[in-house]
Amino acid sequence: MATHATDSKQPYFVPAPSVWPFLLTLGLAATLLGVSHLLEGKAFTTIPLIAGVVIAVAIIFMWFRDVISESETGKYGAQVDMTYRWGMGWFIFSEVMFFAAFFGALFYARHMALPWLGGAGEKLSTNLLLWPDFENTWPTNGPGEIGGDFETVSAWGLPFINTLLLLSSGVTITIAHHALKDAKRLKCIIFMWATVALGATFLYFQAEEYIHAYHELNLTLGSGIYGSTFFMLTGFHGMHVTLGTFMLIVITLRLMKGHFKPDSHFGFEGVAWYWHFVDVVWVGLFVFVYIL
Repeated sequence: MATHATDSKQPYFVPAPSVWPFLLTLGLAATLLGVSHLLEGKAFTTIPLIAGVVIAVAIIFMWFRDVISESETGKYGAQVDMTYRWGMGWFIFSEVMFFAAFFGALFYARHMALPWLGGAGEKLSTNLLLWPDFENTWPTNGPGEIGGDFETVSAWGLPFINTLLLLSSGVTITIAHHALKDAKRLKCIIFMWATVALGATFLYFQAEEYIHAYHELNLTLGSGIYGSTFFMLTGFHGMHVTLGTFMLIVITLRLMKGHFKPDSHFGFEGVAWYWHFVDVVWVGLFVFVYIL
């Protein structure tokens, strides 16, 4: 992911056709198949799930290896560097739209659909015919009380700790970035490992939170609209933190091998952009999902 911004007149590097995108698609498809069967309680979930994850992780690392090799052998010039910057920028923009859709679903369910079902407005009094006893209160599992009674996760327990962890990780990766620009490689490596540790701890606590929600609060993916939006938003964010942690590990190992220069390190910058994006999304989740 790194580029060496050399002479702008250097010919634009075009890599040879690669099989990695196709194989990665197969791995992700197998993973989704395994997850969907697991959620539906079907048989044969373990094999496609494990195989898909193993294939996906292996392909990601081999793809990284090829790109790193291209970068370190000086094949990337200033034009390629700019291409990567634009590509990463548009990728993060697409991720913003991805989460915006889910936040929009939460807003619609909470501030539009729920009041209507509760009898708000004079045109559609569906509650009088279908759910006369349904109250417009949040959180809710809907008029059908899907999934039964449940409790919500307290914002000031593990979610608050995870907020502190991610905000701290944003500080540590920023310190590492400034250390790299100042040619203080050891300091950069130390703070990068600190960022990795904070990200991994976040994932551990999120797993603990999910276990607590499922087994003690009866809050599951099947707990109506609240359960589905809660796990949809926090679960997809957790997937992004997992990917970001892998990226941080790769970048840190590269730093230990002597990769990146103070004036040429977009591989590092791209990962830092992504990690800050993950931090900002979590702040939105903490406010709109856990507190409000």
